[in-house]
Amino acid sequence: MEWWIALAFITSALGIQDSSPQNANRLAPPTRSGQIEIAREQKAGNLQPEQNLPAERVLQKIEDDEIIERVFGGVAGWRLKLGGLITRSGFAAGPEYYRRLAHDEVRFHASIRASTRHYYLMDTGLDLPHLASDHIFANFYAEHFDFPSVEYYGPGSDSHKTGRSNYLLENTSFQTRFGVKPFRHLRMGVAGNYLLVNVGPGRDSEYADAEQQYGYVPGMMHQSNFLEGGGWVQFDWRDHPLFPHSGGNYLAQFTTNPATEGPYSFGRLDLEAQQYIPFFNQRRTIALRGRIQATDPYGGDQVPFYLQPTLGGSDDLRGFRAFRFYDNASAVVNVEYRWQIFYGMEMALFADAGQVYDRWQQINFRRLEKDFGAGWRFNMNDAVFMRIDAGFSHEGVGIWLKFENIF
Repeated sequence: MEWWIALAFITSALGIQDSSPQNANRLAPPTRSGQIEIAREQKAGNLQPEQNLPAERVLQKIEDDEIIERVFGGVAGWRLKLGGLITRSGFAAGPEYYRRLAHDEVRFHASIRASTRHYYLMDTGLDLPHLASDHIFANFYAEHFDFPSVEYYGPGSDSHKTGRSNYLLENTSFQTRFGVKPFRHLRMGVAGNYLLVNVGPGRDSEYADAEQQYGYVPGMMHQSNFLEGGGWVQFDWRDHPLFPHSGGNYLAQFTTNPATEGPYSFGRLDLEAQQYIPFFNQRRTIALRGRIQATDPYGGDQVPFYLQPTLGGSDDLRGFRAFRFYDNASAVVNVEYRWQIFYGMEMALFADAGQVYDRWQQINFRRLEKDFGAGWRFNMNDAVFMRIDAGFSHEGVGIWLKFENIF
């Protein structure tokens, strides 16, 4: 047997292959299907784990380590609250105390926020969201704010951005809200509010005082408080109300606003419709919103300019300055195309169009102010915690940083 082992060793060393019929089939050139199978096996052997982008890994780590929850969820009920003040008030932050009690049957919060431009807001609220087996809810809310400079460009759609002035606005309000949920998605109820208003000279010396520049505007020279009341109905079937990708939200609300003194009593109607159309497994969404705000003075009364609907800024016409247009009625349409870039971040292309009107009967879709732009949404746990938008219009560019979604 030694000679056979030696022969096998020699032929192996010389590279001589076995030509037996059994080995001939193994050495034959592979068929097309065989080539595909060999390539598939080679590819499978070379597969590497998918590598996420650095920014995506950062956002994933933020969620895995619950950093957002630790910062904004707080400790022992205390947490950090960002934003919530009017546009152009500067960066705002402050402490908030928030607690859920009695197995989430009662929710309480109280906060104070101040901005880098010396604006501040204090509020507190008590929610009872699940009364009568989740068919009845109630809310009590109180708020006080002091905004030393609010922009005013004069009344109507023909105002000019060169006519910018400013005024001080100080409000205190006590609000109540009761409602029922007769079935899923549908909510309706009544609301009341006692509003105390103080308007004065603006504290931004860079711009003219609104009273000096527009002293004839209703509510500029004489002020009043208001006892508001009304009703509302809402049908909301969004998948995630704070970060929706599908469904819709439709709201109608009417309030009467009698003034405690002066000819400033009026009624107000607010209508809003939101629709979200998903595709590509909800990684892309068409987001649509239409909104009408209409006031109607009683008799010979007038609507105070500081309670009129406005357009312009981060929440409607993003290519225009904040509070660019004031009048008795407004209409706006927003269209966004949103898509997920990677986990925790979406991008949006948008277009806005809107206008203000002296009377609600004049509302139409002609001579609309228009803008377009792009934005980024940073989200965590089905909620947008930061939004950046850049809007472009014939009046310039608006760059907006907000700590909430637009709609």
